[in-house]
Amino acid sequence: MSLKIDSTLEYIQNRLGLSESQMQIYADKSIDEIIREEAMRGNQAAIELAVKMFTDPSQLIELFQLANPENKLAIIITMPTAQVEKLLPMLEKKDLIQGLRFFTMDALMDMLQKIPKEELVKTAFELFSQRQIIEMMPEKQLDKVLTGFDMDKEYLLQNMKFIPDTYLQQIIESVTGEKAEGTNAELRNQIAQLGDLAYKQAIMSLEPEQKRRLTFFIASGDNKYFQNFDAEAYTHIIQRECQKDDVVGAMGVIKREYLEKMMLELPQELLALVVTQIDTEKFADALINKFPETLARFVAG
Repeated sequence: MSLKIDSTLEYIQNRLGLSESQMQIYADKSIDEIIREEAMRGNQAAIELAVKMFTDPSQLIELFQLANPENKLAIIITMPTAQVEKLLPMLEKKDLIQGLRFFTMDALMDMLQKIPKEELVKTAFELFSQRQIIEMMPEKQLDKVLTGFDMDKEYLLQNMKFIPDTYLQQIIESVTGEKAEGTNAELRNQIAQLGDLAYKQAIMSLEPEQKRRLTFFIASGDNKYFQNFDAEAYTHIIQRECQKDDVVGAMGVIKREYLEKMMLELPQELLALVVTQIDTEKFADALINKFPETLARFVAG
């Protein structure tokens, strides 16, 4: 892909006041060579342009028609990856989100598993209600949360007041082998007095429906517990239940620093396409002030 396009040459011709015959003489010359030779001939417009195109973003935009994404791409695709990475923070977040569409669903799920759990949970909340998440979680995941080392036992027992007495009696009897009686508060106190192993066995022996009910009350009361489900459990649900477009839209809640890292997973050509969405003035300014060697290379042709 070349930047030596008709619109650029037409701009040079008009800016420098060159005739068609003069342009024919410069047919095989680069932009830099045309401007240099005209400057040496005393063409004041060429002298001014030679200075401004390395200092004035607006002049650069006009010279290379950078508002055209194809012309941006012609430059970006030749830049080292390290330079392209430095352009990513200049993109709008919506442009990064659009870039996610280049990934397959499998790739999106893989990346969701690698980001901090908090970001994954935020994405899941965009796709499902809290109740839906609990309803779709495998029972083993519920057990993992309810009996996890960081589960506040007192908080769990407090939420067991929403479990009918019959089920509390059943789980006590399942581990003690003795008939359990008493009020809801008394039954919960009996569960609290169980040894650690018996306590966990009792919780896991709850009927699945009641286990989901308990997990919902616990997690909805303190959202940190949603982060205790495995990342793979979340992505399995998302991949099974959602369309790619919905997932991409939901990922808009992810912090941009993680979205930028995701873009680096793209092949260089696709990454360059994403970066063409950069604001034209920001791009021109970056070429002048951050990547002058890239600019000089294209001016030289």
